[in-house]
Amino acid sequence: MRRVYICSPLGGNVSVNIENAKRYARYALECGMAPFIPHFYVLILDDRNDKERNLGMNAGLSMLWVCDAVWVFGDEITESMKTEIRFAEKLNIEVRYISENDLRKSEAKNDKIKKN
Repeated sequence: MRRVYICSPLGGNVSVNIENAKRYARYALECGMAPFIPHFYVLILDDRNDKERNLGMNAGLSMLWVCDAVWVFGDEITESMKTEIRFAEKLNIEVRYISENDLRKSEAKNDKIKKN
């Protein structure tokens, strides 16, 4: 399986954004990819603490090196996401943008397939 780095918002409403990251990971799996989700560091680190937030960001970026692609989800690109995207571009890693609308269409299609 190809490895994909999941890039999406985390700050703000963290619990909603974690749930979204789960959706994005499932989508990646359904596309035949092995997702890496840096958002889950917030489950063990305090995102409101700058030192711990930087630790999580650096850990995530260190994993980006081994990914084959970066998938950017959602309709908002945060400063942290911009950092991840720039880093991927420097490494010549493919960056793909997936809007919320595109994701919903895919989820609806997959739901129809599962029901049949």
